Amino acid sequence: MVVRKVGKYEVGRTIGEGTFAKVKFAQNTETGESVAMKLLDRATIIKHKMVDQIKREISIMKLVRHPNVVRLHEVLASRTKIYIILEFITGGELFDKIVHHGRLSEAESRRFFQQLIDGVEYCHSKGVYHRDLKPENLLLDSQGNLKISDFGLSALPAEGVSILRTTCGTPNYVAPEVLSHKGYNGALADVWSCGVILYVLMAGYLPFDEMDLTTLYNKIDKAEFSCPSFFPVGAKSLIHRILDPNPDTRIGIEEIRNDEWFKKNYVPARVVEYEDVNLDDVNAVFDDSEEEGGGDEQQTDEDACPLSLNAFDMIILSQGLNLSSMFDRGQDPVTHITRFVSQKPAKIVLSSMEVVAQSMGFKTHIRNYKMRVEGLSASKKSHFSVILEVFQVTSNFVMVDIQKAAGDGAEYLKFYKNFYHQNKEQTPLDPLERPGQHCCSYTHLFLPPKECKRSIRG
Repeated sequence: MVVRKVGKYEVGRTIGEGTFAKVKFAQNTETGESVAMKLLDRATIIKHKMVDQIKREISIMKLVRHPNVVRLHEVLASRTKIYIILEFITGGELFDKIVHHGRLSEAESRRFFQQLIDGVEYCHSKGVYHRDLKPENLLLDSQGNLKISDFGLSALPAEGVSILRTTCGTPNYVAPEVLSHKGYNGALADVWSCGVILYVLMAGYLPFDEMDLTTLYNKIDKAEFSCPSFFPVGAKSLIHRILDPNPDTRIGIEEIRNDEWFKKNYVPARVVEYEDVNLDDVNAVFDDSEEEGGGDEQQTDEDACPLSLNAFDMIILSQGLNLSSMFDRGQDPVTHITRFVSQKPAKIVLSSMEVVAQSMGFKTHIRNYKMRVEGLSASKKSHFSVILEVFQVTSNFVMVDIQKAAGDGAEYLKFYKNFYHQNKEQTPLDPLERPGQHCCSYTHLFLPPKECKRSIRG
């Protein structure tokens, strides 16, 4: 195996992958420190007009240096790539902990919530509003401490601007005023999301969770939820004060800090202030086309196009010589397989499905045009997972193969129905498209490092 270096970093295996970016394990050869290296393709960012968004996100991460926020070490660049050097987090996502272990104890829930509030308050003190707080974006380090990640939807408004207007976030965690399209206070919207997270930590399921988006939004707007009987009185009271649908009467972070339930065993984070945060390198890596950090990344099999299907592959997939089933949107009643075709490019197909799956509250893992969608089942009692894979059928057509990986058939059909419904709401389906196809202007590029889990199909 050839050892590759980017600047002072020795680059290793791929540990995560998004639609237009990948994350590799790397090591600082001067200090021996392990880091996560985010690789972004410069041409792709320019093509999709994402330069300003990425620059803003990187700038935000340089501003918010806090023990409970994933740290950005530095930014490097080559002629074709941007290299973002991040803190290497080994404990996985808080989402995974909830999925695999269910609801957490009162003490553990409180500790994570205290760390979340510490990190969020610091972000707000720097004028940064996250706007997509959820367990999938909260990582755990080797000591089990919480780290806020993924600032892709964050706002850094100009001085004097207090009202935000962009509707964004994950539906189940978003504050009612964000959905109203009338403007909102970014700090109070983040506080609402923190309240939803506290509920999820203690209950193991969401306070607002409906298959139909209209019903979901109505319940969020009225704050229609109830706390389980096993919730401690103090936690129940705090959650109700946070999940107040009226932002004018909702409690803020200062009041949360003074809450008796919150203060128990509270150990504030030790913050080291950095007087000078220089953003010159952020502008330089986007503006300078010369070599600055290291050689271009060599082409590997991970950069390959979708697998092409030859005639033999198509016969196998179609369960015989009748190819009609291959392009039928109906579900196989035994294996729960669904396939559809599209004329859109494979990357657009994949990124569109990723956005829709994440908007439904699921987390996604992408590798080599395969996407695993997973999370809690609709009943909140079991783990649910689906595998989607994109194949190139002809130069003009791609096929998406969807299979249930975990969970029962009824859960799969609920997922598929909702997946189709949301896609159809977002954009009209072309005649050659099938449920699952969606076109969206926003694509997550700067995702936190995620563990790539091997598909059950190999």
